[in-house]
Amino acid sequence: YGCRSCNSPFPSPFQLAALERQVFDFLGYQWAPILANFLHIIIVILGLFGTIQYRPRYIVVYAIWTAVWVTWNIFIICFYLEVGGLSKDSELLTFNISRHQSWWSENGPGCVRKEASMSGIKGLDNHSYISVIGCALEYRYIEVMHSSFQILIALVGFVYACYVVSVFTEEEDSFDFIGGFDPFPLYHVNEKPTNLLFKQTYL
Repeated sequence: YGCRSCNSPFPSPFQLAALERQVFDFLGYQWAPILANFLHIIIVILGLFGTIQYRPRYIVVYAIWTAVWVTWNIFIICFYLEVGGLSKDSELLTFNISRHQSWWSENGPGCVRKEASMSGIKGLDNHSYISVIGCALEYRYIEVMHSSFQILIALVGFVYACYVVSVFTEEEDSFDFIGGFDPFPLYHVNEKPTNLLFKQTYL
């Protein structure tokens, strides 16, 4: 049996959105989002497998994960908007390993990156000061839009997962109702009367 209306896997935006987010977080050395994105990709693949192989439990796991994913992205939005005492300049997302910020902070639309030598400052002869000017949109708003898009995709995925699980459940119920798991199907019961009717007609 199978869900004929659900043979296609999760729509491509689910995988593309997760991979796109992972790429830019890798470029910015944002280790906490990198780990979260990796786990998200694994769960999306699990949900995809559950859809193709008709495993409702895997799809339920994906549906539950979407709630966690939405919560995480709300936290990212609050982080970059500095809500609740959070600071976008903190090293929270890099686990205090480095002072890297979002990749968009230096590579956003219209941004021009300039380096100035610090040779005149004692102890910083081999360092340079990097300034970014001309950005058409501040990087934190780009990150907020990214997270908002992830929330939208997750909500669509949750609705889709619930729909697929409901269809699978209905098909399982109907399959059981018609005797799908009966070791003696109905056509075996009707086999003998059919033969008798054929003999009577022949005579």
